[in-house]
Amino acid sequence: MSAKVQWLDGNKFVATSGSGHAVVFDGDKAVGASPMEMVLMAAGSCSSVDVVSILQKTKQQFVRCEVAVEGKRANAVPAVFTDIHLHFTVYGNDIEEKHVERAVKLSADKYCSVSIMLGASVNITHSFSVLAG
Repeated sequence: MSAKVQWLDGNKFVATSGSGHAVVFDGDKAVGASPMEMVLMAAGSCSSVDVVSILQKTKQQFVRCEVAVEGKRANAVPAVFTDIHLHFTVYGNDIEEKHVERAVKLSADKYCSVSIMLGASVNITHSFSVLAG
């Protein structure tokens, strides 16, 4: 894997992945997410890919899956994340909670490279809820 980051102006940068996808980062959060926000979004996206894939394999009839990611940072420099919590909400009918619980646990413990990597230095927790949809 590879990436390239190019300064635009001010605190704005464009990052391009080795596969050719680009995203704008903005340290001022005016025209793009900050790098630390991107870390949270990467953890949420990585875990969501796992949870959705696992739920599809168990034939759960969900119509929407969302994850709210909250991060707490140290009050010192560097202001690293000390805690990250991911809360999944799965919407649908006749969804068995045991399948959602298992999907979230498998993502957290086995599949999500981003959160497992972050977990080496950050307290990462997970929860979920199932709502009619």
